Amino acid sequence: MAFTTEMLNSLIPITQFNKGQASRIFDRLHTERQLIVLKNNSPSAVILSPEEYARLSEIEEDYMLLTEATERLANSSDKPSLSFDTVMSNLGISEQDLGDAEDIVIE
Repeated sequence: MAFTTEMLNSLIPITQFNKGQASRIFDRLHTERQLIVLKNNSPSAVILSPEEYARLSEIEEDYMLLTEATERLANSSDKPSLSFDTVMSNLGISEQDLGDAEDIVIE
């Protein structure tokens, strides 16, 4: 029931934009993750908060990486593989080293 109420509250008729209420609509994104814009009583667009967009983008990236890893594992049945612990040991890297490492930003 809460989902239905939340969904109904997130509906925004496109006429509100035409009446100069865009600023007020965008202010709602501070407390709501998404708003659904209705045109002729049908969903026409979805407006996401920056946080929700980042969250969904991260989920998408994680899914793509998981799909790629699964595909690689399925295609590597005839090739030897190494465990994470073995690779860490071979490279002389400890869990502490990973924890102490700084995050790297790639642009």
